[in-house]
Amino acid sequence: MNNPVQDSLDRPLRDLRISVTDKCNFRCRYCMPAGIFGPDYPFLPKDKVLSFEEIARLAEMFAGLGVTKLRITGGEPLLRKDLPVLIGMLKPIPGITDIALTTNGVLLPKFAAKLKEAGVGRVNVSLDSLHDETFRYMNGNRSGVQAVLDGMEAAAEAGLQVKVNMVVQKGVNDHEIVEMAAFFKARKHILRFIEFMDVGNSNGWRLDDVMTKQEIIQRIHGEMPVEPADPLYKGEVASKFRYKDTGEELGVISSVSDAFCSSCTRARISAEGTLYTCLFASKGYDLRDKLRSDLTDEEIQAYIADIWRGRKDRYSEERRSQTKDLPKVEMSHIGG
Repeated sequence: MNNPVQDSLDRPLRDLRISVTDKCNFRCRYCMPAGIFGPDYPFLPKDKVLSFEEIARLAEMFAGLGVTKLRITGGEPLLRKDLPVLIGMLKPIPGITDIALTTNGVLLPKFAAKLKEAGVGRVNVSLDSLHDETFRYMNGNRSGVQAVLDGMEAAAEAGLQVKVNMVVQKGVNDHEIVEMAAFFKARKHILRFIEFMDVGNSNGWRLDDVMTKQEIIQRIHGEMPVEPADPLYKGEVASKFRYKDTGEELGVISSVSDAFCSSCTRARISAEGTLYTCLFASKGYDLRDKLRSDLTDEEIQAYIADIWRGRKDRYSEERRSQTKDLPKVEMSHIGG
């Protein structure tokens, strides 16, 4: 495999997050609020969404530039018909060593075994509360908690590693931090707390609503002592900790209070084939038209490499000065 292409801040391209649909069966307030993404919202028509063949073609180009990890996202990726077929196309690509899926979990009982067989190794399941009233408030009244827990169980039974993502909002679900930690510690699923982020323009983000990494860990440590753990690899998103009594892992994704821009190795492709070099990007680069043109793979790959080499994104490090009011692509459009 080629050495990874590096950006203007010497960050290698290692991770590619691919959205396979802009649709979702949830309406989470921090991602796809129902007031904006209502029944008349103009989701992408089929011909504007990348085909499986186009996605696999792009993934091979990115692998040639150094990508080793693929994350399949949405929207809700399991709404994309025949998704395991796509996984089977991505798995054999030279250089790809890890394929994961981010999901709300409710469709996992139907698809977990097929995903595992096709080549997915891990699912990241979103669950923001253990109580139906709070959870339904946060997800637009689309699901109770048990449906997500059933999805996690189905994934674990299929042999998939399960990681749980909890977006923490002060005054909404922060009172459940310790309860969630204890619940998933007992079940040996890695729980990752995510600071409420200002992704997109529709989630009503305020800094006052953010529970910081320090606050989250202090609460847990007061009940179940934890200690820092070493990252598994350079550029890992979550700050890792482990419980002192069992060694079980937990993490915090702290893009607000403790930015990790300096080690970010991630690129993102939206469902319609736009490349974004930052989760908080205000613009992207159209790859779909290039795929559907007469350009060769080598020419498109060179175009992608030039974009990455010119990359200088570090939004989270600059958030409080000049960037917080810029228009940004919605999280539901490019995944987390």
